[in-house]
Amino acid sequence: MQASSLEIAPPEILARSNKIKRIQTISLTLLFLAGIINFLDRGSLSIANQTIRMDLGLSATQFGFLLSAFSLSYGISQLPSGLLLDRFGPRVILGGGLLFWSCMQALAGSVSSFSHFIMLRIGLGIGEAPFMPSGVKVVNDWFNIKKRGLPMGIFNSSTTLGQAFAPPILVALMLAFGWRMMFLIIGIAGMVIALCWYAWYRNRDQLSLNAEETAYLDQGSKPLASNRLSFREWGSLFKRRTVWGMILGFSGVNYTGWLYLAWLPGYLQAERGLSLANTGWVAAIPFLFGSLGMLVNGLVADKLANLGYSLLKSRKTLICFGLICSAACTLLVIQSSSTAMAVSFISLALFFIHFAGTSAWGLVQIIAPSRMVASLSSIQNFGSFICASFAPIVTGWVLDTTGSFNWALVVCSCVTFAGALSYFFIVKNPIEAADAA
Repeated sequence: MQASSLEIAPPEILARSNKIKRIQTISLTLLFLAGIINFLDRGSLSIANQTIRMDLGLSATQFGFLLSAFSLSYGISQLPSGLLLDRFGPRVILGGGLLFWSCMQALAGSVSSFSHFIMLRIGLGIGEAPFMPSGVKVVNDWFNIKKRGLPMGIFNSSTTLGQAFAPPILVALMLAFGWRMMFLIIGIAGMVIALCWYAWYRNRDQLSLNAEETAYLDQGSKPLASNRLSFREWGSLFKRRTVWGMILGFSGVNYTGWLYLAWLPGYLQAERGLSLANTGWVAAIPFLFGSLGMLVNGLVADKLANLGYSLLKSRKTLICFGLICSAACTLLVIQSSSTAMAVSFISLALFFIHFAGTSAWGLVQIIAPSRMVASLSSIQNFGSFICASFAPIVTGWVLDTTGSFNWALVVCSCVTFAGALSYFFIVKNPIEAADAA
């Protein structure tokens, strides 16, 4: 990337007040804890894969549908959650969603049939829908545009840390109390975080800021609009080429992430012959690499921004690089001759996919006006999760049909590479408020 493509950077970012620092710390801490709980909830079904299938008499294909019930409801629920977030803010919408999804998770410990489980997984998806758009909006509202890379990396890393913590923690809970009590315990933990979020977080328009604080938050970007997003403006986003490019591109991120989240424990047990206890620790390693990828991306993105590189071009470059590398690593999993080699390539695949995904969330904050950030985030997540919902079903069908995960990994690699092409060729221009109105 040459200096001629650089934007003119502001002379120096203004200093933060102690009040802004406190708000940023509280917001990120609570989002981080909610992210860990979020992915403990999502990972619980995958960890209990073999046990639940035996108890309820489910085939791999049925279990794939059970996993996809969550992702489909989660994806569809993105649409209203983004509009609600842009209109009412994260305090109520995320707080209510977190409380609801935690109740669904706790009730999952009482299931007695496949249909009952399906309904609770649908409820879990509806409740979790506001989480990612809320985090993007919170970082957008409370951090300067040149300083959002690292907070997005920290926020996003909570999701893979949750995935990393999930195997050892959930396996320990299962072995000690059984899978039903495991669901109940982590559901109660989520309820506690929900109450803390509502008690301690405030939307930006709920607090009085002085001129210096407002100047710090708005420096380098357009000031936060006070008028709420209309339904007409929200609907017009679907007419934008850039929006569809982001949906298709992010499908590569979510398909890969959801395949490994849903089936990694099953892969290690069925394909590599690991025991349940060993799976808990080994499965944590790739997700720790995913967290590292998020943090590294945040540091790199902020560094490029501070050097004056175009925010749009630098984020797109990081996204495409991460997606292509992840696709290559997933293909190499198939060629692995040992468990250690397979886990190494899966770890690299998750490092690069979450490296790309963090910049993809950052791109939303750059490419759209602030008042549309939550809506665009949720639309991107909606479309990509509709695609990602096929990952568990396709993988389950391939496993039942061939007895191996190999072709499922080939499909995953192709979808990831297609995501890179979408970002490169389709995502071109920023979304202006006047054009979207």
